[in-house]
Amino acid sequence: MNRPALTPSPLEHPCGPAPEAGTTIQLADGVLWVRMPLPFPPMHINLWLLRDGDGWTAVDTGIRSSKVQGLWKRIFAERLDGRPVSRVLCTHFHPDHSGLAGWMTEHWQAPLWMSRAEWLNGRLSGVDALPSVPDDVLAYFRRAGYSEAMMALARQRSWDNFARITTPLPRQYRRIVVGEGIAIDGRDWQVIVGHGHAPEHVCLYSAELGVLISGDQVLPRITPHVGVTATEPEANPLQEYVDSLDRFDPLPADTLVLPSHGEPFRGLPLRLAALRAHHRDRLDAVEGACGEPIGVVQLMPVMFRRELRDAELGLAFNETLAHIHMLLGQGRLAREIGPDGAYRYRRAA
Repeated sequence: MNRPALTPSPLEHPCGPAPEAGTTIQLADGVLWVRMPLPFPPMHINLWLLRDGDGWTAVDTGIRSSKVQGLWKRIFAERLDGRPVSRVLCTHFHPDHSGLAGWMTEHWQAPLWMSRAEWLNGRLSGVDALPSVPDDVLAYFRRAGYSEAMMALARQRSWDNFARITTPLPRQYRRIVVGEGIAIDGRDWQVIVGHGHAPEHVCLYSAELGVLISGDQVLPRITPHVGVTATEPEANPLQEYVDSLDRFDPLPADTLVLPSHGEPFRGLPLRLAALRAHHRDRLDAVEGACGEPIGVVQLMPVMFRRELRDAELGLAFNETLAHIHMLLGQGRLAREIGPDGAYRYRRAA
């Protein structure tokens, strides 16, 4: 669930229109921009091809679909100068980023590079597929404060969304670790790891090119989804996300940022400031609404000032809960169990 996070002043978008599907645009020496369609908002994902000696490193893959596979095959045939994809690197495990990693690594007999937490989550999510939402997850939804309407929607859903739009990640991978330098075409790409949106999200920075591949960690117009889920019900992902933004502060202000959604931009310090301000505003608003014990569903309109579609309710719930957990962690809210067995929140004394 993404919301706009306004910037103090306009960002610079120096790269022009996005490439047509099945084509590429060169943004820097050996850096190609690919854009693939998505069947859900924001309706596209940016992917990157980095020239790598006699081959290419593909950064992220798009979701599993025959259309996206066909577009990739067109790029393979027309845009790689006869060179193979020699490495597939996924910033994180979400399906729009790793959905075709299994297919692409098999197609090219190329290794997969991921951080450990992302690979493990991707492997687990791929096999945790059931025809309906498990009872323990439904019990979590009830305790967390789902409304009756949201519970009814949950009971109608399956538990295999991830598996349906991904190809299984390979059993073997090369682990990426924070702070390491990855040599690509003789250049050093420094690994910066972010948290919150995903457990161990990999970003890549080339000082020589002045380019940051930011994935979903830093986006130009929307905030990445940061939510508490049934997998880790006591997590504090928003605190992790805000804290990990500090790792991007040392980068030069004129860095060209290549995000997974939206357009490449310059103005990283402005964007980081806007993201921090956005979440401070939402945290203050949620805290202000907790004068009396209140549930997550009643707090969702404080976070999202428009009518939400059924398909958005779960993500909006998770994101509202992430703000609540950050306030709990800071001692600004207290939690109690209501008479219905669901959690309520109030301002701490």
